[in-house]
Amino acid sequence: MTQDDVSPADERPSKSQLKREMHALQALGERLIAMSDAERARFPLSDDLLAAIEETGRIRAREARRRHMQYVGKLMRREDLAGIQAVFDEIDQEQLRRDHAFHRLEKWRDRLVDEGDDAVEAFVAEFPDVDRQALRQLIRNARRERDQGKPPTNARRLFRLIRDTAGL
Repeated sequence: MTQDDVSPADERPSKSQLKREMHALQALGERLIAMSDAERARFPLSDDLLAAIEETGRIRAREARRRHMQYVGKLMRREDLAGIQAVFDEIDQEQLRRDHAFHRLEKWRDRLVDEGDDAVEAFVAEFPDVDRQALRQLIRNARRERDQGKPPTNARRLFRLIRDTAGL
């Protein structure tokens, strides 16, 4: 029998490949277990898998947990993996958007403390509902703290004001 005689249907994944796939399903199960019930509700999961996930919280013994995770991986094979991955991708995108918004607000805070009145006017132009007096007071206090080398208490308060004004 030569290499040409073997049909693609006879070729099966190697044992190592099957183990890698099983570990990936177990890791996906671990991510689901780490989530809250409210977060988990977004996923298209079967009742069997949900019961197994709930059971995981009661298992304390290390070896029993390892075996149970293998069972969760086995159950994951019957799930809608594309649907589950789509929800994970959506969650990751939401987190990325929150991170970008957070960094944008941090830049505003730094700009307000560093540049002063010019930055305040630009901020007020973008967010006209801001309490200008509180904003200017927090900027002054944050600048004073920075110059004196004190902990950034007012810088944190300034960030909270910016975040609340931006609606995040």
